[in-house]
Amino acid sequence: MSQSAPLHPIEKKILRTLSSEQSEDLQDLAKRSGLAIDQVRRGIEWLKAKNLISVEESENETLSLGEYGLRAIEVGLPERRLVNSVKKSGGTEQIGKVSKELGDEFAIGLGIAKKNGWVGVEGGKLHLGREFENREPEEDILEKLAGEKYLNKNELSTDEIKVISTLRKRQEGFLKETREKTIRVALTQAGLATSKTLVFDEIDEITPEVLRSGSWKNRPLRAIDVTSPAPTVYPGRRHPMRLFMDEVRETFLSLGFEEIYGPMSQSALWNFDALFIPQQHPAREMQDTFYLSKTKARLDRFENEIRAIKSAHESGAETGSRGWRYPWSVDDASRVVLRTHTTAVTISYLAEKKPEEARVFSVGRVFRNEKSNYKHNPEFYQIEGVMVGEKLNVRNLIYIMTKFYSKLGFNEIKFWPTFFPYTEPSLQTMAYLKEEGRWMELGGMGPFRPEVTLPLGVKNPVLAWGLSLDRLVMLRYHVDDIRQLFGSNIGWLRKLKVTN
Repeated sequence: MSQSAPLHPIEKKILRTLSSEQSEDLQDLAKRSGLAIDQVRRGIEWLKAKNLISVEESENETLSLGEYGLRAIEVGLPERRLVNSVKKSGGTEQIGKVSKELGDEFAIGLGIAKKNGWVGVEGGKLHLGREFENREPEEDILEKLAGEKYLNKNELSTDEIKVISTLRKRQEGFLKETREKTIRVALTQAGLATSKTLVFDEIDEITPEVLRSGSWKNRPLRAIDVTSPAPTVYPGRRHPMRLFMDEVRETFLSLGFEEIYGPMSQSALWNFDALFIPQQHPAREMQDTFYLSKTKARLDRFENEIRAIKSAHESGAETGSRGWRYPWSVDDASRVVLRTHTTAVTISYLAEKKPEEARVFSVGRVFRNEKSNYKHNPEFYQIEGVMVGEKLNVRNLIYIMTKFYSKLGFNEIKFWPTFFPYTEPSLQTMAYLKEEGRWMELGGMGPFRPEVTLPLGVKNPVLAWGLSLDRLVMLRYHVDDIRQLFGSNIGWLRKLKVTN
């Protein structure tokens, strides 16, 4: 950073406080400048980057007595206490008596006393040796620490450091080690020159008072360094799922579609039966579907449609099909479920409106009794839609889906043949994941079968699709676990780059 960069008031105070002749300790600098220690640390970093000061850091390690060291000063080291006990008894004492006196410290005291030549062992007794009057280096260090409170490790001799290492091995808590980092600051030549030209009567902030008084006319304005780093701001914003959902809505609206809505709880009639899904189908079991117990839907408004749906299931009626050939139950159709797809919304729309032409879509939450893992959730979002028209065919459906995906930025799309009970032919939409080198399934589509549309009173072809919104969001934001979209990882949500 250039030396001509503007200075903050904190930097100016530090430069003014520093002596031109010698370095200054960080703590003293804070005291003399009247700044908080954190302000001084921050100012030093700024001035160092501008080459106005030099910073010298050193680490100092001091030693003081710990809990067991203080006890050793008071009552003596275990080996010295052992020797004193034997000495009191005239130079010979029973091992058991001394052991009882020293307790847990007897073993270490005996080992060191024997090593020093202070005692010998014979016939279950302890005998004083020749060297028992000698002092240990450990005793000298403890006494030195007791007198001086603490020792600077850098000032100790090699022999003293060895003794300290021996004390450490005895027992944790003999010594306390404290590391202190010392920072000393001094002016550079550039800093010295700058400190002589400091201006302190600058206006730091344009306030109403500054404008009213006119003081800005006679006082310089402090320059602002626009290259200085600023704190990251995380403003409130909509969740990426909501943003993408709105983008999907805008895309369909731009293609001439109208959005329709429906409740999340639906009768099995609209969720399954109207889609020509037999009542024995595995998807209807409680293992796959959430049922609302002791609740029945009222279907009185749709008596004609119910009769037609019953006939389609049992015999095919006038649809050209043989049906599923089983006794269809209106009671099963009246059961209430949490919708397993938003198709229930478009089907009930077709039954009520019976349009000759239409372009409608729905975006909503659906529920399936599935175990949560990286690609499945019991609750997720689905994009549903239908097109109704006299001359519509599969090519129209492929075109509109390709257009839809391209507007969202997904250009590598293909359509794969598959099977659904309610569309014929049925297609699966796939998107290519370049990073992983594989295709990902996004949803199903196809023209509704006559067994679906004719019982509802809809004569013209109906093109339908049901797409996973969650998987599109995963592709957009490079998420490999669907659960991340609904978690509470605030860090991921803050840093996520959104497109709108």
